[in-house]
Amino acid sequence: MGRNAELATLDALTTAGEHAVAYLHGIAGIGKSALAAALGERLAVQGTSVVVLDCRAIEPTSRGLAAALETSEYQGHPPANGGNGQLLVLDHYEVFRLMDTWLRQEFAPALPRGTRLLLISREPPVAAWFALPGGFRSMALGPMPERQAVDLLRGLGFRRVEGERLNRIARGHPLALTLAVAGAAEHPELDLEEAASSRVVDELSRLYLNEVRDPLTRRALEAASVVRRVTEPLLAALLDDEDDAGDALERLRELPFVDAGRDGLVVHEAVREAIGGLLRATNPVRHRAHRRAAWHELRAEVSDAAPSELWRYTADMLYLIENPVVREAFFPSGAQPLAVEPARPDDAASVSAIARRHEPPDAAELLERWWSEEPETFSVVRDRDGVATGFFSLLTTDHIRRGQMLEDPVVAAWARHLRDEPLPRGQVVLGLRRWLDAERGELPCPSQAACWLDVKRAYMALRPALRRMYVVVHDVPTYWPVVEKLGFRPLADGQVEIAGRPYASVALDFGPGSVDGWLARLVGAELGIDEERSLDGEARELSVRGQRIALTPLEFGLFAHLRECEGRAVSRAELLREVWGTEFTGGSNVVDAVVRMLRRKLGPAAPAIETVRGTGYRLRADWRSALG
Repeated sequence: MGRNAELATLDALTTAGEHAVAYLHGIAGIGKSALAAALGERLAVQGTSVVVLDCRAIEPTSRGLAAALETSEYQGHPPANGGNGQLLVLDHYEVFRLMDTWLRQEFAPALPRGTRLLLISREPPVAAWFALPGGFRSMALGPMPERQAVDLLRGLGFRRVEGERLNRIARGHPLALTLAVAGAAEHPELDLEEAASSRVVDELSRLYLNEVRDPLTRRALEAASVVRRVTEPLLAALLDDEDDAGDALERLRELPFVDAGRDGLVVHEAVREAIGGLLRATNPVRHRAHRRAAWHELRAEVSDAAPSELWRYTADMLYLIENPVVREAFFPSGAQPLAVEPARPDDAASVSAIARRHEPPDAAELLERWWSEEPETFSVVRDRDGVATGFFSLLTTDHIRRGQMLEDPVVAAWARHLRDEPLPRGQVVLGLRRWLDAERGELPCPSQAACWLDVKRAYMALRPALRRMYVVVHDVPTYWPVVEKLGFRPLADGQVEIAGRPYASVALDFGPGSVDGWLARLVGAELGIDEERSLDGEARELSVRGQRIALTPLEFGLFAHLRECEGRAVSRAELLREVWGTEFTGGSNVVDAVVRMLRRKLGPAAPAIETVRGTGYRLRADWRSALG
C-alpha cells in the first residue's frame, strides 16, 4: 500500500534491456525489501521466475554466491521457448560490498539473456556501475508521502486524525509507522512529535521495548539485539536457559520487526541498533555477558560447521567485534564513492606518475619493475569519472618468493622470513607491497580505505588457507597504533632503506584457524576471554590447539614469565631469579632442560618459544596464534 508509483518505476527498471541491472537504495527500514517482494509477486504472475537471495547469509566470495545460486531456483541460461526470463534479487547488498567490483565486472556482464539483476542496498551505487554494458538504472527510495502514509494507516483501522498524528511521529518512514502502530494500542499518547526525524526509529524502538511486559520476550529481544542473528541454541546460551529458548524464539518470531531468515531470526537493524545501544548504555555488564556467551557458543558451533556454513559464523563473529577498524574494514558504514579494479595496461602512466610523486626515484623504479614483471598484482582505485586516484600491489606466496629476483629489499625481507618460519603445507601468504594515493601518498584517505576493503575480499577468498599477511609502510607512527591492535608485529630484519628513506614491514600471523581464528581472538581479547583460556593458573594448564596440557610448577612459572615479557629476550639469569628464586651460577643448564620439556609438550606449537643465542629465550609476540 502507498507505493504504487515506486512499484511501477521499479517494474520498468527491471524489465528494460536484455540483462539490465537495477539498483534500489534507501535508508534502513524505508521499505526496500517489501517493495522488492511486491515486484516479485507481480512478475511471478506474468510468468517471470524470481529468485531472491539474502546477502547476509552468503559468503562474500564468488564461490559463496555460486553455492547460494546452486541451491536456489536460479537458471544460468536463457529462458526456453520464448519465456519471460528471470529476475535475480540480491537483498541487503550493503554487506556484500567486498564483491562489488567482481559483480560489476564479471558477474553482471555474463548474465544470460533475459536475466535481470536487482541489487537492494542501504547505500547508493558506485559511479562505475553506470558504465555497465547492457544498461544500469538506479532508484532511491524515500519516505512515503503524507497522503499515502495516512491512507496506509486508515487501511489498518485508524481514523484519519489518528493516522495524521501517527505519521507526524513516523514522517512516512515505513518501519517507524510499523512501530508506531504496534505501540499505539498500549500507549495511545505518543509524545514524540518534536523528535528529530533521524531519531524516530530509535525513540520508537526504545518505547516499544518499554511496553514489552512479558519478561521472557523482553530478555530475548535484548539478547537478540546484541548478535547478528539468533537461533535456538544461541538464544539458549544468551539466556542461560535451554528450557525457555524455544518459547522465547517463538515470541521473537511474532514481533513486527523480526524477520525469519534462512540462518535464523534477525531483528531489523534499526531496531537492533537502538535496543542494543540502550542495553550497552544502561546495563553494560549484561551487554558484555551476552557477547561473551555468544562468543563461547559460536566457537563451539563452528568446530562442527560444514564449509558452506562457515561464512555465517564469520559474519556472526565480526558483528561481536566493537573495534571500529575491523568492522569498517569488512562492513563499511558509509557510501563508497571509489571503485577498485584490476589494473589495465593503459594504467601504467598513472601508476608511474603516482609512484614518482610520493616515492624516491629508486623506490618508484622498484614499483615500476614490479609493474613490468608482475602486472597482475596491481589494482587501481578509480573516482566517479574513471580516473585512477590511487593504486596498490598485492603479492601472493609465489610472487614473494620470485621477488628476490627483482632485487627488492622489502620483499627480500619477507622471503627470508618465509624461509626461516616456513608455512605448513597448503597454507599461503599475502603481501601488500605498497598502496599510494595520488594526493595523500600512503596516508589515510578514501582510496586507502577502498584498498583495504579489497584486501579483505582477498582474505575471504583465501580462507581457510590464508595464514600470514605482510605490509610495508614508511610512516610507522601513523599506522602502528592501529595495526598493533589487529595483531600485526614488527618483522625481524624488516627495516630497510631505499634511496635513504626507511621502510618497515609488519606481519600478521592469522594462526591455524586462518581468518576465522584471528577474528575469534580479536573478540576474545576485547571480552577478556583470550588470556583466561590460554593459561589456567589454578589448574596449571595451558591450552594448545584446543587441548588442555598439564604443566609442572617450573614449566608453568617459566611460561608465565615469558608471557609477561612477550616479545622480549629473557636471560637464563632472569628466569632463574624470577622462576626458581636462585641466582645464576654460570654452570647450570636447568633452564634449558625445562624449556626442552615444555617444548615437547607444546608439540607443533613449540616454535612459539624462541632461543636467543647468547641470551636466553623469548616468547614470540604471535604465540597466541601458534597455540591456536
